Amino acid sequence: MALSHKAKRRWSLAILLIGLPVWIIVSSSVMTLLGRPPILVELLVYLALGLIWALPFRNVFRGVGQPDPDHRDD
Repeated sequence: MALSHKAKRRWSLAILLIGLPVWIIVSSSVMTLLGRPPILVELLVYLALGLIWALPFRNVFRGVGQPDPDHRDD
C-alpha cells in the first residue's frame, strides 16, 4: 500500500526526530562497548551505519520535499 504525500511527510518527520537520535545513541553505545578501533576503521563503521539506517526508509523520504502531486490549485 502506497503512502499519501501527507503520510510520507509525517513519517519522515517522526523518523528524523525520533528514529535517528535513537539510532545514533545505539550505534555509538555499541561502538563504545566494542572498544575504540583505529580511527579509519571507526570512521568507516560510522559511515556505513549512517547509510544503513536510511536504506529501509528511502521510499518514505523520496519526494517529501516536493509539492503534493495530488493537490489541485483551483
